[in-house]
Amino acid sequence: MAKKNTIIIYILLIVCMATATIVEKYKGTEVVFNKIYGAWWFAALWAIGVAFAIFYFLERKVRRPSTIALHLSFVVILAGALLTKTTSSKGVIHLRQGEKTDKWTSLDNSKPTENALPFTICLEKFETTYHEGTNAPADYTSYIEIADGNEAIHTSISMNNIYSRKGIRLYQSGFDNDGKGSTIIMNNDRWGIPVTYTGYALLFFSLFWILIDPKGAYRNILRKLKATPVATIMLICLTIPTTANAAKVLPKETADRFGHLYVVYNNRVCPMQTLALDFTKKIYGHRHYKEYSPEQILTGFMFYPEEWASEQIIRVKSSDMQRVFGLDKYNALNAFFHTQTGEYILGPAIDEYQQGQYDKIHKAVADVDDKLMLILMEVGQARMLKIYPVPLTDSATTSITTRWFSPVDKMPDNIEQQRREYIKNSFNLLFNDAQAGNYDRMNKALDRILLYQHAYGAKSIPSSLQTKAERIYNAVPFATILFMLNLTMGFISLFYFIYRLYSNNEKDNPHKTSLLNTLVIILALSFAALTLCLALRWIVSGTIPMSNGYETMLLMAWLIMLVSFPIYRKFDIIITFSFLLSGFFLLVSHISQMDPQISHVMPVLSSPLLTIHVSIIMMAYALLTLTFICGLMSIIVRLLLRNNQKQADHAIDSYRLLSQLFLYPALACLGLGIFIGAIWANVSWGTYWSWDPKETWALITFMVYAIAVHDRSLPWLRRPMAYHIFMALAFMTILMTYFGVNYFLGGMHSYA
Repeated sequence: MAKKNTIIIYILLIVCMATATIVEKYKGTEVVFNKIYGAWWFAALWAIGVAFAIFYFLERKVRRPSTIALHLSFVVILAGALLTKTTSSKGVIHLRQGEKTDKWTSLDNSKPTENALPFTICLEKFETTYHEGTNAPADYTSYIEIADGNEAIHTSISMNNIYSRKGIRLYQSGFDNDGKGSTIIMNNDRWGIPVTYTGYALLFFSLFWILIDPKGAYRNILRKLKATPVATIMLICLTIPTTANAAKVLPKETADRFGHLYVVYNNRVCPMQTLALDFTKKIYGHRHYKEYSPEQILTGFMFYPEEWASEQIIRVKSSDMQRVFGLDKYNALNAFFHTQTGEYILGPAIDEYQQGQYDKIHKAVADVDDKLMLILMEVGQARMLKIYPVPLTDSATTSITTRWFSPVDKMPDNIEQQRREYIKNSFNLLFNDAQAGNYDRMNKALDRILLYQHAYGAKSIPSSLQTKAERIYNAVPFATILFMLNLTMGFISLFYFIYRLYSNNEKDNPHKTSLLNTLVIILALSFAALTLCLALRWIVSGTIPMSNGYETMLLMAWLIMLVSFPIYRKFDIIITFSFLLSGFFLLVSHISQMDPQISHVMPVLSSPLLTIHVSIIMMAYALLTLTFICGLMSIIVRLLLRNNQKQADHAIDSYRLLSQLFLYPALACLGLGIFIGAIWANVSWGTYWSWDPKETWALITFMVYAIAVHDRSLPWLRRPMAYHIFMALAFMTILMTYFGVNYFLGGMHSYA
């Protein structure tokens, strides 16, 4: 009875959480928190589930210490959550510079109520610091004075830097538009946090213990693996299934000099080459147009606008838009204006889009309009060319900051006249030299601008190492090359294994060994290239490349390849898996809407806990993806070997062993990653669990995959085929956690 009730409540909890994330999408966060997450029945469901689970645990007389510790950690964590729910208080403190307050405002049930603080707090100054030379915030800091009796404490609160006093924790949350006010989150959770953190510590310890326990299930799997003859495993692994008129451009030498200049782009200072490359990819969809370099294309639109207005370089992806407006897949700028009247043909549709018509065609029109405005307004009028750094002194603080200006920017009055004239006129001289074909003088002028940048750009100029790294990164389309290579090699090896499956012939074993060695070498080269790609992004940005969707896709591919090397000698099919999966993730990064541009991370993400959290979670997803492939291959083997039941069963059993080899460390990583993320959230936002859709689906994923290790309680999981089908279906939770949340549900984690 206890077992049955535990299973029912476990499933109900998963269904309730999954449903809540969908409801939140359409009804809003407040409704979901009031009706589900914050409702008494939801807490009661967890409590009843824990009670039945404990009763069933005792009924089964579990004696394995590592297993007891692991399950006890979940009970302690849930007890801490209950204490947080029943004893904690949370609210906001709005501060204005120079004003004191000893009150905080509770927002429970959407009814603001004021409460007393045990001390007085005063905002002395609020400060936003920026990455040098850009408008990208690096941190938000409130400098405060705490008055507690006769004691006065001067301290600061910033992102990932909290202040604690008398059990009250203060977090930086927001600020007023005028920069003279700050919003602080107040959290008083004296009992819930220490109990929950005790549960986390026990969880960390027990997850590792489960993996190394000599009498545990995972060590038993390793013993089975060691006992399996290598020749038998290798045998099983082999049984798996235009020409146009030339446009006017700068000479490559001159265009390359232009590409060596620095520019503020995407809220960071980078080589002009990066802007040129992104500009070309945005309007044309490819890295090159005809034989021209990206720098030649960008400068072509700058210095020869009339000639380039006739180049068929603007890509229209929507076939419906092509049909409605009489356009081709690639069009000239002039094609968007009526020959007789000069009227903008997309104008009426853009007006309709701005009035709320967001159907497929209007979205396509808006996308093309962005490209055209980029050419006409940003490039054509030189607004994007923020290439002139100017050191400015703050009159209040006497500190010097560097701001970058374009030739058409309005400049502060305190910039000296000579510098003002140089900024305004030097680009005009470049334009005149380009029109006159005086490239020698243009080269010298570009060299002088570069010297000016180094003289006045100060710390905002990237280092020579960062510049070299970015130019190498720009020169090689790593994701494009590697996804084609890995998928191609993956399918080649898969087809070969399927061929061997049908031939069932061991005479050509030497050919198999030769092929395997070749595949391993190619995979190693691919891994080295992807490692270089990630290293270059790390050098350029200064942060570990795992802060957005594009980078985490690259990281997933990298981890999958990394995992395969220590395993392939025992299970050589892992090389095929590695090629296919890494190729898939690289393909997703290449074709999806993820942004490959390198940019500064948000201040809240500037935490060492982010690196640990994301890397461990990505490792878990990589390992669980391999369990999915094991399940998928087992289903294929069952279908292909219907006439050879014994051989099929042998292969499927081995795939189950390989899947479990990945499953246990994957669950350990996923559990660690989730709860390290909770600690990071508590440090940054004042709450270790907020039922954000990404958090919720990560917990659902953990709970679903945890089912697979309970084959003693669920006998159907002992049947290899049933196990593989379950693992294949469980992978849908990972897809929902990563892609569903990012592109459908949203939430705080949708950047990831």
